[in-house]
Amino acid sequence: MIAVIIVTYNSADVIRSCLESLTRSEGETVRVVVVDNASTDETVQTIRDWAAGRPGSFQECPAHMPGPPRAQCTLVRSEVNLGFAGGVNLGLEAQMADPDCDLFWILNPDCEVEPTTAAAFRRCADASGRFALMGSRILYLEAPGLVQSDGGRVGRWTGICRNINQGLGPKAARRPEAGFLDFISGASMVASRHFIETAGLMRADYFLYYEEVEWAARRGSLPLVLCEEALVHHHGGTAIGSGSVTRRASPLSLYFNYRNRMRFVAQIRPWALPVAGMASLARIVKLALQRAWPEARAALLGLFQLPPPEAVRSMLSEEAAEHAFGRRGALHA
Repeated sequence: MIAVIIVTYNSADVIRSCLESLTRSEGETVRVVVVDNASTDETVQTIRDWAAGRPGSFQECPAHMPGPPRAQCTLVRSEVNLGFAGGVNLGLEAQMADPDCDLFWILNPDCEVEPTTAAAFRRCADASGRFALMGSRILYLEAPGLVQSDGGRVGRWTGICRNINQGLGPKAARRPEAGFLDFISGASMVASRHFIETAGLMRADYFLYYEEVEWAARRGSLPLVLCEEALVHHHGGTAIGSGSVTRRASPLSLYFNYRNRMRFVAQIRPWALPVAGMASLARIVKLALQRAWPEARAALLGLFQLPPPEAVRSMLSEEAAEHAFGRRGALHA
């Protein structure tokens, strides 16, 4: 059995399709925990309505479940937006309470999986032996047939992340060589129990972006693996406004991306900070030249680790800010 963790935040428009696709899994049993990060839309009710019309078992629990989930689908409701990493950690803690689970599939709610994806993960895991994180081949839902990510690389000096094979057709996309991957996309990644017990959970203070990159950096000698046969189709950024082939990233997305890039570089490669800062600044100048003023300002404030702009503040409650910035009142500092 593969334990699935899905973190939702205002995901009412996509979560039903994601769950439906998982129920069509063949050749491998999946058990799903959905952690809702205090959504303000109809996400929770959408999940309830979906579950009510299905024969499988369903349970709803508060945060910090007393034991492992027993239903095929469990909804864990957080009263606070814990960010992506915080939500993932809640789900991992619940699923790892079952000693029979050895693979933990972190999946975005704006993804749809193939019926064969779960079984492909199991085959790849059995063939790989010990590993840290395993990625799927992620394809764009909005641009069918194009690869979004076959894993990723991090610029040694810039800290800028790059998706491998992004924009290529599956036939043109070459499999990355062993040892080439620096991270696995958080949209769809499988963590082994051994890795989690060795490296620990995600860093919740990252809140959004780079948490999977930092997690992968703690893998030690355990390899990162790509399972090309595990296909996942991804919208991307439906709740937080990540950039895509058809739209520019939102101020919220840019703020946390630039902030956490500098945090990651300072933690892992402090000697590269000057170059990483200049590389990021050059990208912000490009945004300004395109007259994307709100986006450029958000990125600049994130780069210099300053409090977020109003466009970002308005999307976070005080409680969410505690998790994002580590202190009460950080929204209005």
